Amino acid sequence: MDKTAASKSSLAALTLGAIGVVYGDIGTSVLYAIKEVFGSGHVAFTQANVYGILSIVFWTLTLIISLKYVSLVLRADNNGEGGLVAMLALASQSVKDKPQLRRVLLLVGIFGTCLFYGDGVITPAISVLSAVEGLEVVSPAFTQAVIPLTLLILFGLFAVQKRGTAGIGRFFGPITLSWFVAIALLGVAQIASHPEILWAVSPHYALGFIVENPGTTFIILGAVVLCVTGGEALYADMGHFGKKPIRLAWFSIVMPALTLNYFGQGALLLENAEAVKNPFFMMVPDWALLPLVGLATMATVIASQALISGAFSVTKQVIQLGYLPRLQVLHTSETDTGQIYMPFVNWGLFVAIVLAVLFFRSSSNLAAAYGIAVTLDMLITTVLTFFVIRYGWGYPLALCVATTGFFFLIDLAFFSSNLMKLHHGGWFPLAIGGTVFTLMTTWKQGRALLNEALRQDALDLNSFLESVFISPPTRVDGTAVFLTAEPGTVPNALLHNLKHNKVLHRHNVFVTVRSHEVPWVPKEQRVEITPLGHDCWQAIVHYGFKDDPNLPLALQQVRAHGCALDPMTTSYFLSRDIVIPTIGRGMAPWREKLFAQMHHNASAAAEFLSLPNNAVVELGSKIQI
Repeated sequence: MDKTAASKSSLAALTLGAIGVVYGDIGTSVLYAIKEVFGSGHVAFTQANVYGILSIVFWTLTLIISLKYVSLVLRADNNGEGGLVAMLALASQSVKDKPQLRRVLLLVGIFGTCLFYGDGVITPAISVLSAVEGLEVVSPAFTQAVIPLTLLILFGLFAVQKRGTAGIGRFFGPITLSWFVAIALLGVAQIASHPEILWAVSPHYALGFIVENPGTTFIILGAVVLCVTGGEALYADMGHFGKKPIRLAWFSIVMPALTLNYFGQGALLLENAEAVKNPFFMMVPDWALLPLVGLATMATVIASQALISGAFSVTKQVIQLGYLPRLQVLHTSETDTGQIYMPFVNWGLFVAIVLAVLFFRSSSNLAAAYGIAVTLDMLITTVLTFFVIRYGWGYPLALCVATTGFFFLIDLAFFSSNLMKLHHGGWFPLAIGGTVFTLMTTWKQGRALLNEALRQDALDLNSFLESVFISPPTRVDGTAVFLTAEPGTVPNALLHNLKHNKVLHRHNVFVTVRSHEVPWVPKEQRVEITPLGHDCWQAIVHYGFKDDPNLPLALQQVRAHGCALDPMTTSYFLSRDIVIPTIGRGMAPWREKLFAQMHHNASAAAEFLSLPNNAVVELGSKIQI
């Protein structure tokens, strides 16, 4: 096979993968978007209104997905990586000479990341529930089985996460492609009866509806936004597939299929107003109803799977940036470091989703809760994009304001409309995002206070070693690796080792781990090593937020400086200090107590840094913050 053929084959495979992973969420929005717009009761069933709504949906897809995300936001790649964390890193680096603005952007970006968890609860719940609700169209007798079956499917989905996505991932693309083909054919079958419905692609129908019904338009934007669910996934999954496959999949498969199905639903409503109860499933022939319910369920499970995997990835990234304590990370693939499983995140999401399903009990009720978190995330992405293209890329101010200002007004209109859902359930994803934001900022600020307290009481490492080697203790064979938060300071674990064991290892390495606002740190820049004399070295290990931390592997570079890191003779020492909150010293009293509890419950650093079993945890001093 020549290079051209191989390239085409690779592009086809990546495009198919993008269809399965990137577009699963937005592809299943046809199940509920039109139903919620017309089912709200705010829009009368007239031909002009049907045309107007379809035109609004089409141009929402065009402006938000095609122009904003596919054409503009995908250009903002951080060393090939995408997503809100990558955008946040780009924006903060662009204004690093403006510290006040940088701090504000960091808080805004982290809050947007926290909203992802609210979306991560609502999306699987509404997607799977809306698919299973298709059984009610088959027979009303299935009504009582909808919620138990939904919970059973969701439990099965979360239970298999520990096995990784590699095994089932190869089926994502073909199944989702089959879904898009099916919904396109369903749309074509209905459009054949009313081909004139295709004229709704003209923007004058949308503008006419908006001018004649400004108040109604504002209200229904909260339902129209359902058609762009999963838009953030376009950017978040760029690192997995690349820009070209994502763009090719959207313009060649996804958008045409979505447009045909939405217009098909509109044609059905013109013919049968009663179909508003569930226009998607009521456009399906009786013989195909059960198979399509099955296909829809698989499609929604795939959409949920992509979001769950994204939650693992985002959590790992914010841990690397220092906004969460170290959690257990299990790798489910020997070749792909991006395939991870985090038990705490997995079952935490599951519990929240179960609560959402039991509390809201229908996709219509969940639709009332959906939208605020997503539109606020879109708004934050637009704001961060402005700072990237203005200060990072250096484009003229007028062009930056015009470009991002246009999308900002659109996002603001959708967000403002969705605020009307606040007391109908919109508070739910905001409460989740707010809770996570509180935990993240508490941990970040608490760690800063803790490090400051450690610095105040720390001994200078060079001076300490000079005094120790005036009358050196007994040296024992092997290598000791001491982890310390600040380079150049004496770790508590060393003090305890000298105090209780009265010995010092033949070789000693003092290690500090640094996380950076870049996805990847090149291997040649991974470790900085400074000889301290007496067979002691200071090592600073650098990681990006997408890197997979492996401290023993990184420290192999110390070998070049004469230090042997034999796994059988190397011991890793880390201090687990006890934090005592001192009320009024830096945070609100309740946040100081919260941080102390988080610090107490945090997993050992060895789990996060992939330390071997011979790591030794030394009880450190009691530290007041």
